[in-house]
Amino acid sequence: MNNKPSRTGSAPTFMFRDNYSGSREQNSEIFTSFPALADAASYLTQTTSYLTRCFAGSSAAHGSDGSGTTSMTPDERGAASLGGSSQAGTGPLVSTSVFQIGPSIFQGLISRARKTVLGSAEDIGWLQRAPGMPPVEDGTKRFIELLENIRNDEHKLPDSLVYLLVPGLFSNHGPLYFVNTKTCFSKMGLTCHIAKIHSEASIDKNAREIKEYIEEIYWGSKKRVLLLGHSKGGVDSAAALSLYWPDLKDKVAGLALAQSPYGGSPIASDILREGQLGDYVQLRKIMEVLICKVLKGDLLALEDLTYEKRREFLRKHPLPRDLPVVSFHTEAGLGPSVLATLSQVAHAELPIIGDGPSTKLPVVMPLSATMAACAQLLQVRYGEKSDGLVTRRDAEVPGSVVVRPERKLDHAWMVYSTLNDSPGEADASQVCEALLTLLMEVGQKRRHVITMKDE
Repeated sequence: MNNKPSRTGSAPTFMFRDNYSGSREQNSEIFTSFPALADAASYLTQTTSYLTRCFAGSSAAHGSDGSGTTSMTPDERGAASLGGSSQAGTGPLVSTSVFQIGPSIFQGLISRARKTVLGSAEDIGWLQRAPGMPPVEDGTKRFIELLENIRNDEHKLPDSLVYLLVPGLFSNHGPLYFVNTKTCFSKMGLTCHIAKIHSEASIDKNAREIKEYIEEIYWGSKKRVLLLGHSKGGVDSAAALSLYWPDLKDKVAGLALAQSPYGGSPIASDILREGQLGDYVQLRKIMEVLICKVLKGDLLALEDLTYEKRREFLRKHPLPRDLPVVSFHTEAGLGPSVLATLSQVAHAELPIIGDGPSTKLPVVMPLSATMAACAQLLQVRYGEKSDGLVTRRDAEVPGSVVVRPERKLDHAWMVYSTLNDSPGEADASQVCEALLTLLMEVGQKRRHVITMKDE
């Protein structure tokens, strides 16, 4: 599988040959989605080439025939003849240095336009193409079986483990994040915690906090911890185990990553990429004000999810090979009904009137419509299927057991309960339980294989 662009034409062509691109074999040409940019880039390229040939001001630019006379191509002679009569007697009217600066400006503009149009096209799915990565195992069928059993009140998670749920970016501003899942686990007699980390902090900082959480839980209960991280929470959890595995090896039973940009995020990369036309509207500055000033966080929280940062981190700190890992990714629905879906994000408590009880009203937002719009953008621009924020290919962890459900679920579904969830479908707490049950079985299977090898 090769997603590298062609270098032979003016518009790069990308080949997608996997189940998560727009089609099985589709030439997704980035420039065809933006014909105006294609025409502009082609025009600027021709203009730059013309200016460079005409006004380079040195024999190196035009070549020499060896006799001290500068040789010119037919195109160059034709271009020079445009002003030949005026220059014959008076010489150049403008300094040569001016025209040496001109082409560099056009070349810089073309570079910015190309970088803007290409975006993350060469980065999406890079982890699957990286050499030496262990293969994944498809666990979707077993996950569906476990989910059906759970919906029939057949539960297999033991109370000999402690379950730690790690929320993702902006979790401090979502009071319902994982609350229903923790409540369901508590009703089954299971010890479950939600990591209270500063989600808008860097991955390194959150990794240290998660390490401390695990050690505190193990010290108090003497039970191993099974982790489930959603979105950036999965990346934070993976970083904690990668950085501190010698200290956590005997305290952690496994890791499940749900909709996590383990390989990186095209949204984060496209917003923060330097040297693109978007710099003119200062997208990076806008995000810095939002995260640092409004949310009191660190811009590194978003930078750490870019492809550049993920490559750098995973090259130095890959996940331990002996750690049981399950990765779960979905695709957002794009149907008309999605636009009418409202997600409950909080409760508003009305003042008490008289002696009656206080009234709580749900606070709802059209998150599904927002995720659908983002998923449509990624589909049109890159030909990639996603949950609205994370592409399916970037969510697969090498060496993990991968769950690829066909059910349309966007990135916000795992976070908030929706007001119109179908009663015939599993809810978020049941999905989390099924993922952790599958993770437990993966760990048991690996321990059995190790025991057989030792014998």
